Amino acid sequence: MADLTVDLGSFTLRNPVVTASGTFGYGIEYADLVPFDRLGAITVKGVAPFPSHGNPTPRTAEVFGGMLNAIGLQGPGIEKFIHHPDYLPWLRTVDTAVFVNIWGKKLEDYVEVAQRLDAEREGIAALEVNISCPNIKEGGIAFGTNLEMAARVVGAVRQATTLPLITKLSPNVTRVADFARCVVDAGSDMISLINTIPAMAIDIETRKPKIANLTGGLSGPAIKPIAIRMVYEARQAVKVPIIGMGGISTAADAIEMIIAGANAVGVGTAIFRDPGCLVDIVDGIKDYLDTHGFARVADLVNSLVR
Repeated sequence: MADLTVDLGSFTLRNPVVTASGTFGYGIEYADLVPFDRLGAITVKGVAPFPSHGNPTPRTAEVFGGMLNAIGLQGPGIEKFIHHPDYLPWLRTVDTAVFVNIWGKKLEDYVEVAQRLDAEREGIAALEVNISCPNIKEGGIAFGTNLEMAARVVGAVRQATTLPLITKLSPNVTRVADFARCVVDAGSDMISLINTIPAMAIDIETRKPKIANLTGGLSGPAIKPIAIRMVYEARQAVKVPIIGMGGISTAADAIEMIIAGANAVGVGTAIFRDPGCLVDIVDGIKDYLDTHGFARVADLVNSLVR
């Protein structure tokens, strides 16, 4: 029987399947739908120092090959996340690793959340640093598309916590390998990629955008080939663990991502259609390893035959 465990440095996952931030709520929403003890980890929606109501509706739209979303990082804020029984107190009871996605409008916001969670570290396996948000103090530059700012925010979070750090990279860059090296050099223990890709859809009957925000992030099967390419490029640049995501719907998709260089895989949009796909993907990876003679899932990582 193949070994599905994944070594992420300071901790180990029981298998490589992780839920992607923003697609699994704060976990409790899926408690009656998904057996958490079958998952490698769950990643919760973003947590900022302040509550966020997100963008006006409509905030999602189905498109060919996936979906658009412009939720706007809606969330309860760090105070409620720590103390309300439906958030961190509940997450401490689940039988799987928990990654907490953090974000902010300025560098100090990231530091504040990281410090608060460092003090409340029980039940938190790692922090996922979302560097795709605009830095208001720097004139709207996105942390994730500016090497200097990416290094600054990751470095600041690294100083604020000893929890393991995962940095979530933006796909909206020319050379993702440069950003992978940048955030690892700044202190990130792991990277995750890719995030959604800016896109737009129009209702031709009304001639209005299908998303109130005008544009949204494209996710789903349409972006998988882009994600595979970027994970492969990142793997050539860094040695740290990689969580690959973007368009994973089946075990075959997950296996392709692992071959490209991912140690673990994030499943997102597919959960909306069928939460049961998470367990199906775990079982499918195991079947593939057994059928193809791999003793460990780790042996499949970065195994592309050139």
